[in-house]
Amino acid sequence: MKLAEPYSGNSSFDHELVIGGVSARALAQEFGTPLFVIDEADFFDRAVAWKSALEHHFGDTAGTVYYAGKSFLNKEVARWVHTVGIGLDVCSGGELAVATSIGFPMDRVELHGNNKSEDEIRAAITAGVGIIVMDSFHEIERVARIAAELKKIQRVYLRLTPGVEAHTHEFISTAHEDQKFGFSIANGAAWRAIEKSLEHSSLSLVGLHSHIGSQIFINEGFEIAATRLIELLAKYRDHFDRQLPELDLGGGYGIAYLPGESSLVASDVLGAIATVVKSECEKHGLTVPKISIEPGRHIVGPTTTTLYEVGTTKSVELDGGDSRRYISIDGGMSDNIRPSLYGAQYTALIANRLSTADLVSSRIVGKHCETGDIVIREIDLPEDVAPGDLLAVPATGAYGRSMASNYNHMPRPAVVAVRGGKARLITRRESINDLLALDI
Repeated sequence: MKLAEPYSGNSSFDHELVIGGVSARALAQEFGTPLFVIDEADFFDRAVAWKSALEHHFGDTAGTVYYAGKSFLNKEVARWVHTVGIGLDVCSGGELAVATSIGFPMDRVELHGNNKSEDEIRAAITAGVGIIVMDSFHEIERVARIAAELKKIQRVYLRLTPGVEAHTHEFISTAHEDQKFGFSIANGAAWRAIEKSLEHSSLSLVGLHSHIGSQIFINEGFEIAATRLIELLAKYRDHFDRQLPELDLGGGYGIAYLPGESSLVASDVLGAIATVVKSECEKHGLTVPKISIEPGRHIVGPTTTTLYEVGTTKSVELDGGDSRRYISIDGGMSDNIRPSLYGAQYTALIANRLSTADLVSSRIVGKHCETGDIVIREIDLPEDVAPGDLLAVPATGAYGRSMASNYNHMPRPAVVAVRGGKARLITRRESINDLLALDI
């Protein structure tokens, strides 16, 4: 996004934000606020970058880049993923339904989840998903039984916990021992899961999977996880005299949310991982397996900006004589739960004009009946922010709309794609009638 030239439609505004060639005020006027605005070209560029980097660093052993649908998924985004030629990672029957509804190639779909229902497993196998990632001993039996009933042999991975303490928030760290996902390598559960999987003729165990967490900026965790999974591949080869052909190293690559922060770069991450994978495989006398990854946040997160309209402002006196400006917007924790859930931080700017007013300590809060409904806890904004102004919060593409709720019976916002100066609705705004329609 960038600043446009002075907006000609209203001389009281000097400058305004432009996203994908469309002004913030035009977007708000046509589609309302709160509004998720996704830069379509940026999404494509990021998805292509991950695909190209995987192919560059792994060559013939490049597997699949699976876009993690949990970060944000609708029919149009699924079409974009299909067009780029990458895969889709889904973790519920609903996400699978999005894929099937647009004819997404099922051989490029993998199904995740720590507690897949029998209906979800049946739907996935019936649809022909390429991979089911199994997460528990119960699930091994469940997938095997349903595949046998459907007279199919299902390709599967085992999700393993390699014992890596990822440098991220506890709620989004997923490879240490004390959490709900996967089979532990350290306590032997991973090996027992391998043996159990091989007992079933309706399962084809083709690889191992690991995901160490989300919003990670240090390559070391990914490298350690790869090393431990390759050690297990070597043990498998030595025991069964054959090699598992695939390895999925998950996602979790960090992006910038605040000024001064930087994002991981696809080529750098995969270059570092490739060095470790190739070295470890050579050390153990293994053929380099097909390597797959699962970026979601890194593809969609930076592409999207949320637009809000300011409703009220007020100054609150603090201890010591200081004051804080409270700026209330027309959304909040119902469209971005991450700050309340685990302290995620964002920045914001006035989107409809340029202000030269002095900066004051401010807090951007939502309209919900919760003290903790805070989008940005501390930010310096111009003191002349007023009702009717538009605020833009960048980097909300991952987990904003996908984790949105109807708290206080708030309809969830629309999603608009912008490209080349044109905007189009790709998810419509919910209405009050949509909410009432569910009540009996």
